[in-house]
Amino acid sequence: MSFQAYLDNIKTKTGKTADDFKKLAEKKKFLKDGVLDPKVKATEIVNWLKEEYELGHGHAMAIFAYFKGKRD
Repeated sequence: MSFQAYLDNIKTKTGKTADDFKKLAEKKKFLKDGVLDPKVKATEIVNWLKEEYELGHGHAMAIFAYFKGKRD
Protein backbone atom coordinates (compact mmCIF):
# COMPACT_ATOMS: atom_id res chain seq x y z
CA MET A 1 0.00 0.00 0.00
CA SER A 2 1.36 3.42 -0.89
CA PHE A 3 1.83 6.15 1.68
CA GLN A 4 -0.94 8.20 0.04
CA ALA A 5 -3.27 5.18 0.24
CA TYR A 6 -2.68 5.06 4.00
CA LEU A 7 -3.58 8.76 4.28
CA ASP A 8 -6.66 8.28 2.08
CA ASN A 9 -7.84 5.34 4.21
CA ILE A 10 -7.34 7.39 7.37
CA LYS A 11 -9.49 10.18 5.94
CA THR A 12 -12.19 7.69 4.96
CA LYS A 13 -12.20 6.14 8.45
CA THR A 14 -11.96 9.33 10.54
CA GLY A 15 -13.06 12.15 8.24
CA LYS A 16 -9.77 13.88 9.04
CA THR A 17 -6.84 14.67 6.78
CA ALA A 18 -3.19 14.40 7.80
CA ASP A 19 -3.17 18.19 8.16
CA ASP A 20 -6.18 17.97 10.49
CA PHE A 21 -4.21 15.54 12.65
CA LYS A 22 -1.26 17.91 12.55
CA LYS A 23 -3.45 20.67 14.03
CA LEU A 24 -4.77 18.30 16.69
CA ALA A 25 -1.20 17.23 17.54
CA GLU A 26 -0.22 20.89 17.97
CA LYS A 27 -3.00 21.28 20.54
CA LYS A 28 -1.65 18.24 22.40
CA LYS A 29 1.87 19.78 22.29
CA PHE A 30 3.29 16.93 20.19
CA LEU A 31 4.21 19.53 17.55
CA LYS A 32 5.42 23.08 17.96
CA ASP A 33 4.98 25.44 15.00
CA GLY A 34 4.38 22.41 12.79
CA VAL A 35 7.57 20.65 13.89
CA LEU A 36 7.61 17.43 15.87
CA ASP A 37 8.87 18.00 19.40
CA PRO A 38 12.05 15.90 19.68
CA LYS A 39 11.05 14.83 23.21
CA VAL A 40 7.87 13.18 21.92
CA LYS A 41 8.21 9.48 21.17
CA ALA A 42 6.41 7.69 18.36
CA THR A 43 4.68 5.50 20.96
CA GLU A 44 2.93 8.51 22.51
CA ILE A 45 1.49 9.59 19.18
CA VAL A 46 0.60 6.06 18.08
CA ASN A 47 -1.19 5.37 21.37
CA TRP A 48 -3.12 8.66 21.10
CA LEU A 49 -4.25 7.86 17.54
CA LYS A 50 -5.20 4.28 18.44
CA GLU A 51 -7.17 5.31 21.53
CA GLU A 52 -8.95 8.42 20.27
CA TYR A 53 -9.38 7.60 16.58
CA GLU A 54 -9.23 3.78 16.54
CA LEU A 55 -6.45 3.75 13.96
CA GLY A 56 -4.42 0.60 13.50
CA HIS A 57 -0.70 0.59 14.16
CA GLY A 58 0.30 1.04 10.50
CA HIS A 59 -2.07 3.93 9.96
CA ALA A 60 -0.98 5.63 13.17
CA MET A 61 2.66 5.24 12.09
CA ALA A 62 1.77 6.83 8.73
CA ILE A 63 0.50 9.90 10.59
CA PHE A 64 3.68 9.92 12.69
CA ALA A 65 5.73 9.75 9.47
CA TYR A 66 3.71 12.66 8.11
CA PHE A 67 4.55 14.64 11.24
CA LYS A 68 8.22 13.88 10.59
CA GLY A 69 7.95 15.26 7.04
CA LYS A 70 7.14 12.27 4.82
CA ARG A 71 4.92 13.28 1.90
CA ASP A 72 5.22 10.46 -0.65
